[in-house]
Order: sequence, then C-alpha cells, then structure tokens
Amino acid sequence: MSKEIRLATVNEHNKATDLWVVIDNKVYDVTKFRLEHPGGEESLVDEAGRDATKAFNDVGHSSEAREMLKKYYIGDLAAADIKKKSPISATPTDAAATPKQCCILS
Repeated sequence: MSKEIRLATVNEHNKATDLWVVIDNKVYDVTKFRLEHPGGEESLVDEAGRDATKAFNDVGHSSEAREMLKKYYIGDLAAADIKKKSPISATPTDAAATPKQCCILS
C-alpha cells in the first residue's frame, strides 16, 4: 500500500532545495531532478509545493517523461485532498431547472 500524503504537507515542500509536486494525484519529490529538467529549473520551482497536473499536461510531456516520474514517486495524495469531479448529469441545465407546465394550462 502506498503512503498517503496530505496536500498541506506537499505545500511545505515549495523551494528549489526541497521541491515536491502532485501530478495526477501522485506525489513526487523532484528536488534532485530540478537541475536536469529540460524545461529549466524555474518551471519546476514555479509549481513547487502544489498540484502541477495541469501544467505538466499542458506542456505535453512524452511517455518517457512520464516514465521518469516513477523514480521520484514518494506517495499518493491523500483521498481527502483529491478534488471530486462532478458528474455531468448532476449539473442542472436551463431546461431541467425550469418546471414544465401541463399542456392543458398553456
């Protein structure tokens, strides 16, 4: 079983010399990788201590980059800190929010 890490703990590791990030609800300590990062150290430091999933995906990292992440994996984001995605069917639409009238009353 993987170690669960709270987001508050990840937030504490927000410096170049102590750099954790969350990507796809997994926590990585990329401190030792920062100087080797092809995109430069600054791009990692900008995301230090937080969820970097969007930034990571927006760049379009290769499958090799995703494979490299495994080396820096230290645990999973705690379940309590994982953002729940609301199902599309639970989102009210204008039609669903407006009650229908009976055809006799029209």
